[in-house]
Amino acid sequence: MIFLLVLAGLILLLYTGMPMFAGMLLFSVAGLLIVEGNIASLGEVVFGNINSPLLVAIPLFMLMAHFMVRGRVVDDLYATAHTLVRHLPGGLGVATVFACAIFAAISGSSVATALTIGAVAIPQMLKYGYSPRGAYGVVAGGGTLGILIPPSAPMILYGFVADTSIGALFLAGVLPGLLVSSIFAAYCMLTEGWRERHADPPRPRLPAPTLAEAAIAIRRSFWALTLPPFVLGGIYFGVFTPTEAAGTGALWALVIAALVYRQMGWRDLWSGGVEAARTSGVLFMIIVGAALFGYMLTKLNIPRQAVDLALHYQVSQVQFLIAMMVLIFILGLILESISIILITTPVVLPVLDALGIDKIWYGVLLTINLELALISPPVGMNLIVIKSITKAPLSEIDKAAVPYILMLILALALIIAFPGIATWLPSTTQFGQ
Repeated sequence: MIFLLVLAGLILLLYTGMPMFAGMLLFSVAGLLIVEGNIASLGEVVFGNINSPLLVAIPLFMLMAHFMVRGRVVDDLYATAHTLVRHLPGGLGVATVFACAIFAAISGSSVATALTIGAVAIPQMLKYGYSPRGAYGVVAGGGTLGILIPPSAPMILYGFVADTSIGALFLAGVLPGLLVSSIFAAYCMLTEGWRERHADPPRPRLPAPTLAEAAIAIRRSFWALTLPPFVLGGIYFGVFTPTEAAGTGALWALVIAALVYRQMGWRDLWSGGVEAARTSGVLFMIIVGAALFGYMLTKLNIPRQAVDLALHYQVSQVQFLIAMMVLIFILGLILESISIILITTPVVLPVLDALGIDKIWYGVLLTINLELALISPPVGMNLIVIKSITKAPLSEIDKAAVPYILMLILALALIIAFPGIATWLPSTTQFGQ
């Protein structure tokens, strides 16, 4: 009950329009003054939480994403995906999902994925007979892959707060990311295949690519396609840590954008660095506020109370996970993903330990639920991005996202039922030993 009151108070404060880091900071300082009567521990808590080499990965992965976006690789990625799958039912939708998955492994941002892929894909889908609702839905859903397929800023934040291996989390997101992509692609094939057959006149299907066309398409985007296996492969085989992977990935992205695509000059290099630094600075301030918030919750003994409550009612792993997924889904309707991670994780961690729930497994479930927040009205960021691209009514975009919300819930259920989908790949490396 105390946690719900604290949570309600923080949400009300954030809804006054105060920046999130300032709201969490002021709320936590006020709470510490009430609980301890002083804020003598503030400096030690802040420095202890921000002084971590893991956090270096955040600006470096952002820098990698900015270099690839400024290198204008998205057109080639989409063209390659379209060439390879254009002959399938709903081929343009499948190509959009695949392009989103690939770009997600480059950008690590759902909003960036929806914006860049959507700007290219939506006009093409509408041109070739897709319904507006179908086009908006596939970009909204495909865009969410940006935070599930690594690298992923929310995974880095969760791993930092939960003191869990970032490399293991990245690898744990691979198979669930492929699962969600496959579910989305299958939906496009079924729905658009049906529309193609029943259109009047019937929509002709594009021919399958010849071997030469496929080879040309892959060669055109070959260098961009090397980045995801370069980063993830290095982590998987233990060549470098996630932080080192971020640095080498940023350098490789710079080489691709500047020397291969020749689309990035000194001004782009400077602006990309400034933007990555600005975004990272905001995130670090939020982390500071969250560290103090978690410390305040500990002083209020809320994590211990949560453990006692779970043990008293003999809650099973699945029951607890379902309850948390429902709570996080509700929070996702009014808060954005970073707030949800940093507010709930300090309370949840002791319960995960008490119930023997794998923190990697929970981290993947949390990330998928955060994907739901990105396409759930009224504040789903991907929906707002699509509105900015298309100028369509938000109500129409909301309806287009509904099937993808249901498919993400299906993916959640599958990974709760079969945790190996998330935990198997990390278990095959040094992370699982």
